[in-house]
Formats: sequence, C-alpha cells, structure tokens
Amino acid sequence: MSDRTGVDLSGLVKAYDIRGTVPDQLDEDLARLFGAAFVETTGAEAIVTGHDMRPSSPGLARAFAEGAAGRGADVTEIGLCSTDGLYFASGTLQRPGAMFTASHNPARYNGIKLCRAGAAPVGQDTGLREIRALVERWSADGLPGSGRAQGSLTRRDMLGDYAAHLLGLVDLSAVRPLKIVVDAGNGMAGLTTPAVFRDLPVEVVPMYFELDGTFPNHEANPLDPKNIVDLRHRVRETGADMGLAFDGDADRCFVVDERGEAVSPSTVTALIAARLLTGHPGSTVIHNLITSRAVPDVVREHGGTPVRTRVGHSFIKAEMARTGALFGGEHSAHYYFRDFWSADTGMLAALHVIAALGAATGPLSALVAQYQRYAASGEINSVVGDQQRTVAAVREAFADRDGSTADELDGLTISATDWWFNLRPSNTEPLLRLNVEARDADTVARLRDEVLAIVRA
Repeated sequence: MSDRTGVDLSGLVKAYDIRGTVPDQLDEDLARLFGAAFVETTGAEAIVTGHDMRPSSPGLARAFAEGAAGRGADVTEIGLCSTDGLYFASGTLQRPGAMFTASHNPARYNGIKLCRAGAAPVGQDTGLREIRALVERWSADGLPGSGRAQGSLTRRDMLGDYAAHLLGLVDLSAVRPLKIVVDAGNGMAGLTTPAVFRDLPVEVVPMYFELDGTFPNHEANPLDPKNIVDLRHRVRETGADMGLAFDGDADRCFVVDERGEAVSPSTVTALIAARLLTGHPGSTVIHNLITSRAVPDVVREHGGTPVRTRVGHSFIKAEMARTGALFGGEHSAHYYFRDFWSADTGMLAALHVIAALGAATGPLSALVAQYQRYAASGEINSVVGDQQRTVAAVREAFADRDGSTADELDGLTISATDWWFNLRPSNTEPLLRLNVEARDADTVARLRDEVLAIVRA
C-alpha cells in the first residue's frame, strides 16, 4: 500500500459496504487499517470475522483481524461462512462483525460487510463514513497507538450452531420426502446446505457445491436468468419437487418450481408472510416498492400490516427496527426475519418454502399460484444522461391519467387501480430502472412501451 499515500476511498466504500477489485482497490494493508478503524469507531472490546471462498478472502480477513486486535479487540475468527452465518455469530455472541465477501460480483472483487452487535447494519449514516475517514487519514499519516493492550485471535467453528439455530425457527415435522436440486454456484451454500439439510427428509441433488471463488460454472447471481438455466434443466431432468439457487455469499435464495419455472421473489415473500402471520396475527411486514402488489394484499388478508419502503437493505432494516416488523422481503430475494436479529438469510427463507411444500399435497406450482396475481415486466434498464429531466417528462406525461397518483418515495411511482410502474435512478450508474405491474400482460406491455418511448427518446 506504499503507493497509496492519502488514498481516496470513494470508489471502494459504498453506501452500505466496502467493495472493490483486489489488489488495486483493496489489499491486506488496507484491510488491516479497516480492522483498526472498525474497532476505533465502534469501541468494541471483541468482534467476530468470517469470509467466503474467494482466493483473496482468507488473507484479507486475517489482516482485518490483526488490525482489530492491534487496537485492543479480541477477535473470534469463524473462517469460511455465509453472510447470514456471520450475522448469526454477531447475534449469538453479541459482537460487531465483519464478513469478507463480494457477494455475486466476479472473482477479481472482494469486500467487507460490517455490522454492530446483534447484526445491526453499518452504513454511511451508522459508522461507515467515520471508518472511511479514519482509514484515509491513517493511510497518509500512519496508524497511531491505541493505548490498549493487544487483543487476541481465536478460531471457532460455528457452522453446526448456525444450522441448529435455523432449524429451530421453522417447524419441519410435517415435511414429506422431497427431492430438491440446489445450485450453490460454487459459493458458500456448498458449505451451508449439507449442514442444514443433513437430517431433513430431503434428497438433495447438488450442483456446483465445490467452493471455488473463480466461479467456473456461472456467475453466482441467480437474479440474472442466464445463471439459473442449469438449475431449471436439472429440476426437470431429475423430476425434482423444486430447485434452490443461492448467490455467492448465500444470503439470497431463489426458487424454481417442479416445472423448472422461476418463482418470483415477490411470490416467495407473500408465501412466507402468510406462514408467519398465522402465528403472529397483527404483525407488520416490510416490502420494498418494486415488490408485487400481491405482497401487501396477502399481508392484509392474513391480518398483518404492510409497510412499503425504498429499495435497499438499509431501508428495510431501518424499518424492521422502527416498526418491530415480523418479516421483510425484497424483490431481489433478500428476506429479513425478526427472529434472526432482523437480518437477511436466504437459508431460512428456503426452509420456510420447504416446510410449506412439504406439508402440501400438490406441487410447488399449485402452492404458489394463489400468490401470483399480477403480470409484471421485470426490471428494465435504460442508459440515460439527464435522469432528472427524463423522470420529470414521464411524470408530466402521466399527470392527467384518470385515477392515477404519483409519489417519489424512491424515484417516481405512478399508481392506478389496476396497474403501477416505478422509474428510479441507479445509485452507481447512469441508468434508469423501470418496473411495471398490472392485472394483465397486455396492460404491462402497453405501459412499458409508453414509458420507454419517453425514457429512450
């Protein structure tokens, strides 16, 4: 890091985490400073660290731990884990935590997801800005003494405890024998799935369970349809009851039915919300503004209170904390549970789907049909130079539309009785993202084409 005097971290420290390419943006020297700054900012006497399977992760995680110990914190290193495994450790041990992962990004990337004790998020407004400022200063001026005794480094395996905790949150006693294809994408689900599914009445058909941070088979991003093509084929080929796909750090879970058809994360959100509200009537359920209207519909039908938020896990977690919500779901397949420190866990979401299917007599497609009530466009991206002017043009075009209303909670949302669309700017690219939903596919197509004609003019 000797060539980084006065380093500018604006390209590395994002709104909610630290993420960049290795070693030009993030290396072990810098990770060591981040460890020290994390302890300095949180005042932690003890922290916990974990890492994914990327080739650079063990070295970065150890450097961070050394930096933290140098500021006097005792560090528990849990080694290879999923991101929700790190959240489990933070919640169980009541310690701030650091997870080394770049989630679904390509192999040359790595990063750090930070949390306070109890898996509480760390973002720009909750400590990340201060951490960045310290690292930038120390990279130029050197790391000052802390006045604290050197902390310890201790290894601890928490995978078994993690699995037991998740299994204790879902009643799986009525699950019939199932065959499930699981695509780990060479990510951390290759480690967590065998531990969690070991004693379930489930035949697992494994795909890409080898931990390999170079991702030799496909990107570990199941949100992109091309990355679940293999899973869909294997489900049909083996006659499986369902398929599951996890992203690289296994905090997101995607579901495929017995026909090999993808089940929308909005549908999964509605299914889980209905299950949880049965035991907790009157509770709040969080959903972001691009989830299907089926989600608030189902929440109300089951006696719950839906609360709509902006897109992004920091907004979901903030609302979870503010409202004491039972559950939260995003259309990106992040699922948040009050019983899991209000943090997101793809594996717990998977267990809820397994419990629901395992207690049903029919196939998954029939089970989820009741939650699939609208047609949707999916997210459509357009490169736009002047985002503000374009959004204003769309708003003006729909200003006099009969029965429609507009809000700007996150970008522009225009809503009517039988349809809605949201147009919002990307935080990192010159893109506008469009999502359209309506009662029927023809209306979706008409609205999509009308909005895109303005956006791409």
